[in-house]
Amino acid sequence: MDRTQVYFVGAGPGAADLITLRGARLINEADVIIYAGSLVNPQLLNYANEYAEIHNSALLTLEEVLDITKQAVSEGKTVCRLHTGDPSLYGAVREQMDALDELGISYETCPGVSAAFGAAASLDLEYTLPGLSQTLIITRMEGRTAVPEKESIESWAAHGSTMAIYLSAGMLPELSARLIAGGYRGDTPAAIVYKATWPDEEAYRCTIADLAATAEEHGITKTAIILVGDVIAGSGYGKSKLYDKTFSTEFRRAKE
Repeated sequence: MDRTQVYFVGAGPGAADLITLRGARLINEADVIIYAGSLVNPQLLNYANEYAEIHNSALLTLEEVLDITKQAVSEGKTVCRLHTGDPSLYGAVREQMDALDELGISYETCPGVSAAFGAAASLDLEYTLPGLSQTLIITRMEGRTAVPEKESIESWAAHGSTMAIYLSAGMLPELSARLIAGGYRGDTPAAIVYKATWPDEEAYRCTIADLAATAEEHGITKTAIILVGDVIAGSGYGKSKLYDKTFSTEFRRAKE
């Protein structure tokens, strides 16, 4: 079969209009939609056509998701697998793709806006400020899903660069201790963004040492991304050479 049968679509971080034009079109064209109901904003289902069959994967196992997909494809239907944020980050999509490969079912991926970028927009941040940090590390604490030992929080903290830490809001006392043990100062700027870009978003700036106390004060235990690094303060950086009048580029000569 030439046409794509399954589309993995990034739903974005929360706001219903923070989905790509392509993603909205694929939702609208799908015969069957399987969405991650524990995280995806249900308002995104408003893009679906009136005949679409909709399933909440929060209630399903991997095998059940695959059974629905196989049945739909056997009937000549197109499936939209709607994942929160961008499917490539903590989306558990590789295992689905491998299963589809074994079944001979074709698929494509449509990227989405991840929570790290929704949170940056909410706080008006630039993660890569000259003189402060030119690297963004995206990682998580180990929970029920293990993290390779070489990718420990301490090992990343040793770089002193900007970090966006997913799936760790319920472990903030340990996270703070490990970030400091790895090399960050306790007074390094940090932020907690709960449900980035959703209507009920909450965002708080603090320091690494105060992460746990800030979360406790506001009752945040999950569905939050943690940001750390000097760029969170938004000060003390060098200006970009890109717009420096003394700097020549391919498109503009330096001005004396």
